[in-house]
Amino acid sequence: MILLFLISLLCMQPTITATAPTNETDRFALLKFKESVRQDPHNILSSWNDSMHFCNWLGVKCGRRHQRVTVLDLQGHKLRGTLSPYIGNLSFLRSITLQNNSFYGEIPQEIGHLFRLQQLYLSNNTLEGEIPSSLSNCSNLRFLYLRVNKLVGKIPEGFGSLMKLELLWLGKNNLVGGIPSSLGNLSSLTQFNVAENNLVGSIPDAIGQLNGLVTFSISDNNLSGTIPSSLYNVSSLQIFSVSSNQFNGTLLANIGLNLPNLQLFHFGGNEFSGPIPTSLVNTTQLQLIDLSDNKFLGSVPTNLGNLLNLFLFRLSINYLGKSLNFLTSLTNCSRLQSLGLDENQFDGVLPNSVSNELNFLFFG
Repeated sequence: MILLFLISLLCMQPTITATAPTNETDRFALLKFKESVRQDPHNILSSWNDSMHFCNWLGVKCGRRHQRVTVLDLQGHKLRGTLSPYIGNLSFLRSITLQNNSFYGEIPQEIGHLFRLQQLYLSNNTLEGEIPSSLSNCSNLRFLYLRVNKLVGKIPEGFGSLMKLELLWLGKNNLVGGIPSSLGNLSSLTQFNVAENNLVGSIPDAIGQLNGLVTFSISDNNLSGTIPSSLYNVSSLQIFSVSSNQFNGTLLANIGLNLPNLQLFHFGGNEFSGPIPTSLVNTTQLQLIDLSDNKFLGSVPTNLGNLLNLFLFRLSINYLGKSLNFLTSLTNCSRLQSLGLDENQFDGVLPNSVSNELNFLFFG
């Protein structure tokens, strides 16, 4: 009887309806981000106020289910300021797009708290300091663009744990040290660009394990040694750029057979030697070949006319042989716009048919 009495009392209590609170954490983090922006010439952040829900603020997108911020896109608005560490509290963020602004200072370590982050675009700013090692915690990261900043220090070794990473662009900074061998673990990587830095050392053999690599650009550094033979076997490569370093050795004889998709081949400004492989003419998609400023010798392959998409061909400053017979086949390359042959050992007279066809090109 006592139990029944207690149950009846409970049933008589008024029902309390819980209302879903607005997410004050995200709103506060966004306002802190706004505080760190010193200059906003186009008043992009003027909508960030109490007159509307933060999910409707310009450059902000939220998920429908939880009304949490998933996208922060403020690219190209000439914003100037620092990146607030409070950005790390936007725990549902999947995409940060802030390129083409004037953000300065360091990338906050707190960005490593964003375990849902898939895209981080910070290119074309003036960001300084080291790349946060905490980014290695962002296990869902797919696109990482930090190109054209003032970043220093080394490429974090921990990046080798970002197994979903597809694009890694760190070019045009002030990075030092070597290319971490751990990056050879990134089986999803398709684009790797660290050009225009101060990197040293050799290319790790493990990089040749990246069988899906489309772009490999390490030009304008202080790298040395030979190109790992395994890298010549990455058949998916379209852009292969190692120019302006200190690489040596010879080109793989069957390079043209192993790299059928090659379009841009930048090997100028190094210390490569030996002959130009005749197999290069099998890469029929080639648009640019730059082998200038090296120590190549011997004759130039004579069946270059197969390269119908070729628009630039640079052989300047080498020790290439005297025969100019290869020029006859070049007349088939109707898209060719630039030809550099100066400072070699070529000799002889050009046939009129060849000189008439190629009279707009630079021979040196």
